[in-house]
Amino acid sequence: MRISFLLWAQMRVAAGRSRIEIELPDGSRLNAALDRFYESYPDLVSHRATARAAVDGEYVRDNRLLHDGTEISLIPPVQGG
Repeated sequence: MRISFLLWAQMRVAAGRSRIEIELPDGSRLNAALDRFYESYPDLVSHRATARAAVDGEYVRDNRLLHDGTEISLIPPVQGG
């Protein structure tokens, strides 16, 4: 199955693009997708501990089952003043 990662803020800048697609076996879960993503893009590993994941527009904290066409937004912490 094909899933998409949407990148925001400093992650988008570091990757040089806003969307990355990867292939995963059917029945994959969020943790497996994140593992594959960060293995494929080691320049972004420093964001793993702080970026929040939203699956198809919903923030999640569980190891959600994914489906073909899932979009995972990786949203780093927002800072401002």
